[in-house]
Amino acid sequence: MCIEYRKLGRTGLKVSEIGLGTEYLNQQPRRIVTSVVHEAIEQGVNYFDIVFSFPHYLDNLGAALKGYRKRVCLTGHLGSTEKNDQYFKTRNAKRSEAFFLNVLTWLDTDHVDVLFLHNFNSVAEFKGVTGPGGLLELADRLRREGRARCIGISTHSIEVAHSAIESGQIDVLMFPIHMAANAVPGMKDLLQACVSAQVGVVAMKPFAGGKLLREERSIRVPRYLMGGTALKLKKPASITPVQCLSYVLSQMGVSTAVPGCANPKQLKQVLAYGQATEEEKDFGAILSDLRQYEAGECVYCNHCLPCPSAIDVGQVIRLVEMAQRHLTDEVRAAYGALEAKASDCTKCGACKERCPFGVDVIAKMEQAVAVFR
Repeated sequence: MCIEYRKLGRTGLKVSEIGLGTEYLNQQPRRIVTSVVHEAIEQGVNYFDIVFSFPHYLDNLGAALKGYRKRVCLTGHLGSTEKNDQYFKTRNAKRSEAFFLNVLTWLDTDHVDVLFLHNFNSVAEFKGVTGPGGLLELADRLRREGRARCIGISTHSIEVAHSAIESGQIDVLMFPIHMAANAVPGMKDLLQACVSAQVGVVAMKPFAGGKLLREERSIRVPRYLMGGTALKLKKPASITPVQCLSYVLSQMGVSTAVPGCANPKQLKQVLAYGQATEEEKDFGAILSDLRQYEAGECVYCNHCLPCPSAIDVGQVIRLVEMAQRHLTDEVRAAYGALEAKASDCTKCGACKERCPFGVDVIAKMEQAVAVFR
């Protein structure tokens, strides 16, 4: 196994070119979480993105990271909280700080290496937290107190990313970078701006939310994954994780890619990059097949939560889309195991207002009711 290390912008940190997004380890048994985390570290992965605030998620990660803290770079996210066991995005500094300090406790550490301002997708939203009492001021104080080494921002908007870089107060940018977005207007300019400002780049969603790895020749990738531009994609029948990672890590300024892995098998597919031949890494022929897209596609991120009926919206939509392709007993059982079903939807519309990607969530719930009745 051969993982290389890169400078994370001006932070002074050196991170593994292959990192690990841990969101898919949420709800996994501790033995799976421990297996994935330990194997990743032993193979040289040293960058771990810790995004959620769920006690069970943090408890499992804390146990898995016990004894390994000095070998890894950890992140935290100001604004990612939980409410009634659901993901809840907030811009309230007091609430954000309380949850962040709880994250430190669960992970048994006194600091994170990168503290992200979490999931900003409009310039107005970003500017709203840059004033007195906002999240940026909080992040700066936490850094001065030694609870964070540097400050980052996660966003899916090229415009927001530029605003953050130009502020001079952001050390790291977390942004969706993948082959499907190769021709998105402004993407290359954004990466050049990061290099010029010595802002480290963390590439999230390197598989475009898993869409690039699907067998279908025609997929839709929403603006959420495209820096603000939605496209419809024609792609080769088969694209490998190694090819996806090879593309991402070839992009200017990228320090690390953070694919999400839910189990050891997926981690093995990711770590295969370190042993891959140049032929296996070659993505050149794939780029010529990429076409343009549309809005309204769900990527199961659950930024639409909390739901007053406690529906796991992302999982419901994921399962109904799987069922529409092939309704298996396994898919039906997974839907049946959900505590709240699509039929519990009250059509309040709160999810549609929160969704930054134009998904008609209510229509998706209606589809699920029809498919799984």
